[in-house]
Parts: sequence; structure tokens; C-alpha cells
Amino acid sequence: MSLDAVLARIDKDLPEALDRLMALLRIPSISTDPAYRGDCAKAADWLVEDLKSLGFDAASRPTPGHPMVVAHGGAGGRHLLFYGHYDVQPVDPLELWARDPFDPAIEETAKGKVIRARGSSDDKGQLMTFLEACRAWKAVHGSLPCKLTIFLEGEEESGSPSLIPFMQENAGELRADLALICDTGLFEDAVPAITTMLRGLCKAEFTVRAASRDLHSGMYGGLARNPIHVLTRLLSGLHDAEGRVQVPGFYDDVAELPDALRQQWQALAFDHAKYLGDVGLSLPAGEVDRTPLEMIWSRPTAEVNGIWGGYTGAGFKTVLPSEAHAKVSFRLVSRQDPEKVLKSFRKWAEAQIPADCEIIWHDGIEGSPASVMEIGDPAFEAARQALTDEWGRAAAFVGSGGSIPIAGYFKTVLGMDAMLIGFGRDDDQIHSPNEKYDLDCFHKGIRSWARVLARLA
Repeated sequence: MSLDAVLARIDKDLPEALDRLMALLRIPSISTDPAYRGDCAKAADWLVEDLKSLGFDAASRPTPGHPMVVAHGGAGGRHLLFYGHYDVQPVDPLELWARDPFDPAIEETAKGKVIRARGSSDDKGQLMTFLEACRAWKAVHGSLPCKLTIFLEGEEESGSPSLIPFMQENAGELRADLALICDTGLFEDAVPAITTMLRGLCKAEFTVRAASRDLHSGMYGGLARNPIHVLTRLLSGLHDAEGRVQVPGFYDDVAELPDALRQQWQALAFDHAKYLGDVGLSLPAGEVDRTPLEMIWSRPTAEVNGIWGGYTGAGFKTVLPSEAHAKVSFRLVSRQDPEKVLKSFRKWAEAQIPADCEIIWHDGIEGSPASVMEIGDPAFEAARQALTDEWGRAAAFVGSGGSIPIAGYFKTVLGMDAMLIGFGRDDDQIHSPNEKYDLDCFHKGIRSWARVLARLA
């Protein structure tokens, strides 16, 4: 039977698919609050039963925190693993919600119908797009499209403390040819997208110490070192006039963007003026010879996230402080090693400090590398074509300025690439009051996964 029959079944069964999503959304699976521990277990059990109804061998697997749901089904073809998370963010402040966050409803808005509830977009609605695609496939063909592993987490919104140990302990069971993740969105709310680059992250917090105590600025000003001056000179030297980071060796492991990908990004016609204008800015910063999308997707950064020292209370206190403090982070790309970057930064920073001052580091060397997917794998182009067919406009390979740790863990722990496809929109208000998921995104998301599975299987 054809893919057309599966798509028709999805359209016909949309009301029942919504009913199932509503049932899952009613479970307040807030992972960070111990008061909802039982609800997280209830959500896991609900998903296990739903997966069993599709023919999966499914179970709720205990962890020191909330359960993992693991299911296996289908046979033949490429072995695919699908990842999602069933836990949700807290709902505070509750008074800003227009309705009970765990009483989901379809609402009519100026932009069309939406599913209003906590978790509707992040990530229960997205998770269910994949399960509903499998359901339609099973109903039409009598079997799942290929060998599938379903891996659903219950701690994503609370730091995933159990995730890496569980993956390490069950690596043989979880390893597949390719991971699929549905926790992203459309590019500029309209273009279907596959995220193929995720920046890594490392960070440092430190203190510059000068005198043994705060000093009277009248008695010592002009003669004694002011650690705020020392610190700000150090931080201002992080970049040159063209926006390049000055830490030695910082760009050694940064690969150039392939021309084909650069051309595809340019074709997206990203409106950086609007992007900046939405937050009250107008002029791009960063490397002057790079396009805006390159700067936020495929180039590394050095950012000062916090700086403080001296007297900051009401009124005035004329002192030279003994200490000044800063927090600095680096977004990493390509093959950059967090440990190498931080060691180089420390060495460079210490060289900027005068002999009678010292720099004190407050954390260890830790971080996560970037994730770069091998889009030469034909599966990526096949999925891109499937999304193009569904949405009626060319799907794109895109990057992400942020980090999605699970994609990196699939690479480092299980040795497999991940394909990140999602159907959220920027105004979904995830993590905020009145979260929503567009009904159209839910419907087309199901159809999209059916098309992707048909291509990959």
C-alpha cells in the first residue's frame, strides 16, 4: 500500500490523535519538582501502554530519577532510534496563564488554531507527531516501516542527571544506525528544517585580586592597582577590531563552512535587521567577514556573561576594591576541544595580569563539544526531500547557535549521528505561561514523519 494511504489515514484520524495528545497533556509531569514524581511515572506508564498498542515491546525503565521509556518494534531496513522527552517545565507564575496549564484545549487565535497547554510544544506534542505517524503506518500496512527503537526521557527539563549513565549502561540496546530527535522548530516559523550543527559550550569564572584589602581611593588612587581596570583591559582584549577572538590557537580546529551549505543558508534570506531589531539593536557585531547566519550557527564565540567588583550599593563609596570578578563563556564549533580552549584561555589571561596581582579560577575545566552531523549520509538528503514534499517549500539544513546535549551524547556515547527535525514556532512560549503548539504544526508534523519514514525505510 502506498504512502498516500498512510497520509490519508493521518488526516482521517486527526481527531483521535488530538484526543490522545490531550490525555498525555493532562498529566502534570514536572520533573524538577519532587511533588510530581508520581505524575512523571504516570506519564511514562501512559506512553508504555500507547507504544504497546502499536506493537512495540515497551517498558518503563527505572533510574535514580524519573523513568526512561524504551520500546522496540518493527524489522528490516535501517535501524532508527527516536528520542523525545515526556517531562515538562514548571508552570509558575500560575496567575499569568489564561487557563489551567494541564487542562488542554484547542483555541482559535489570529494565526489559526492552537493546542494550549504546558508541554504542548515542548515536547509532548512533538513527541506524539512521531508516534502518530507510526500508528498510521501500522494501521495501513499492518507493520511498522522498519526496525525502530523509541527512547523517551523524563528528566530533560531538569538537567538529565540519569541520562548519560543510562545510555552507557544500555549502549548495546540503544545503539542504532541513526537517531531522530523532535525537539526543534521551523526556520523563521515557516521553513521546514533539519538541524545539522549545534554549538558546544565551555565556561570560566575567575577573580582578579590586587591589594590585600579595599583601599581608600584618595590615599591610594593613582598608585595602587585597581583590579577592575586590570580585568576590563583583559576582557577588552578578547577580540580585535574585526571581531576575532585573540586567544592563541582558538581557531585551529574550526573548519570552514562548505560552499554548498553556505549557499543554502544564503538562500534562506535571513533578515538580520529584523532579528536584531526585535531586541532593540541594529548593527551586527562579531567577525566582519562573516554573514549573520554563519556567526550564530557555524562560528565560535567568546562572551562576557557577567562582571562585577567594588561597591555597587546605593550612594557612593570611594574605594579601590581588592577584587574584581567575571564569568566568560565560549560557544564552540567544528572540532574545538573544550579542555584545549579553556587551557589556552587561562594561559592567555594569566599573561595579562601584572606581577603584583593574581588571577583565581573558581571552577574546573569542563564543557561540551560541538555536534556536526555527517550530512553526506544519504538519509539526510532523503529526509530533506520528504519535508519539502510535505511543506511545499524547500527544506533546509540549518545550524543552531545553542546546544542540544542529547545530540552530542548520541555521538559520544553511542557513536551515531542524530537528525533533528521539529515543527515548533518561535511564538510557542515554551517554558513560559500559555504555552501552545499550532494545530497545523501537529498535523503536518505527523505527515512529515510518515514521509521521512517512507524515505528512510
